[in-house]
Amino acid sequence: MNTLRNKVQLIGNLGNDPEIITLESGKKLAKFSLATNENYKDANGEKQTKTDWHNIVAWNKTADIIEKYVTKGKEIAIDGKLTNRSYETKEGEKRYITEVVVNEVLMFGK
Repeated sequence: MNTLRNKVQLIGNLGNDPEIITLESGKKLAKFSLATNENYKDANGEKQTKTDWHNIVAWNKTADIIEKYVTKGKEIAIDGKLTNRSYETKEGEKRYITEVVVNEVLMFGK
């Protein structure tokens, strides 16, 4: 059961080109948003689509792969874990963000 703890698997499309950051330490970071769609029928029996957006981050070799092969609109599958962090804005407001940190990425299509 430990392998099921804090595990996220998503299939979706990139909402933007990945933002690639190389830190002073030499580590590479890729950040992007991923849209996942859920189809269902409403009370009138009409097909509806609900889209959820997820903040995704990838580090080092995974970030290298994303930088080379993944662009806006591309469909990918990711396996990772949820993380939470907070930061303070210039105005002193505390903000919280939930992200999926990628362990593995699978690309679909050409």
